[in-house]
Amino acid sequence: MSEIFGIPIQAFMGQLMLGLVNGSFYAMLSLGLAVIFGMLNIINFAHGALYMVGAFMAWLGLTYLDLGYWQALVLAPLCVGVFGVLIERTMLQWLYKLDHLYGLLLTFGLALVLEGLFINIFGVSGQPYSIPDEFSGAFNLGFMFLPKYRAWVIVSSLVVCFATWYVIEKTRLGAYLRAATENPKLTQAFGINVPLMVMLTYGFGAALAGFAGVLAAPAIQVSPLMGSNLIIVVFAVVVIGGMGSILGSILTGIGLGVIEGLTKVFYAEASSTVVFIIMAIVLMIRPAGLFGKEK
Repeated sequence: MSEIFGIPIQAFMGQLMLGLVNGSFYAMLSLGLAVIFGMLNIINFAHGALYMVGAFMAWLGLTYLDLGYWQALVLAPLCVGVFGVLIERTMLQWLYKLDHLYGLLLTFGLALVLEGLFINIFGVSGQPYSIPDEFSGAFNLGFMFLPKYRAWVIVSSLVVCFATWYVIEKTRLGAYLRAATENPKLTQAFGINVPLMVMLTYGFGAALAGFAGVLAAPAIQVSPLMGSNLIIVVFAVVVIGGMGSILGSILTGIGLGVIEGLTKVFYAEASSTVVFIIMAIVLMIRPAGLFGKEK
């Protein structure tokens, strides 16, 4: 069988795999957004900028410090996580009792500042980041060649996403986190340091964005605009999955990446808008999102 729905199987499977790669990035970034919103009630518009900062830290480490890919994959998310902690302690902690709009405006302004700073330093042109030697070449699947690095992106993203979901939903630490957000005063009465947990939660969400940025660096050119080009789609993914739903963000991110990739095969003109069309349909049918809780 050389065709699927009248499309050459190589083209069909190629777009399917590309959709899985894009879906992995959507899942990683929407997961960080969902964690921050679900735990802290902050609409974090700076998430795309933190993703960009993670990619640039990997590139800077390679260019000026001779840090390899594996070191960057550990150090860059840690540094972005620490930066996230500083943001939470110096700015966001004063907004928790205010309307969501204030957090959105603050993080949106922060994203613009970070993007403008990196544009002034590095310009708008992308910086290349070479694929690690371990992932050079491709797997021969018979009907197509799958680049090893794309396979690594898919697998590592899924492992991180579902590990995060398991920790938050199935462990005692996750129970403490959920309790701290639902009833912070009662949780603190049981001796749990709620401000510390809130701070670390935002730092962890930022670190997820940094991790996604390092994964993206060899796949696309490292650019100050890479976060702003992606964040609107990621917000649409979170809205479709349900604001604050961890599992919803993961499954929706992967699913929409695949749908977007396959749309390029059947009707390429709609590939850039299909996510927003789906979002409009979902919001009309289920305003809380596919996995969100109706109030």
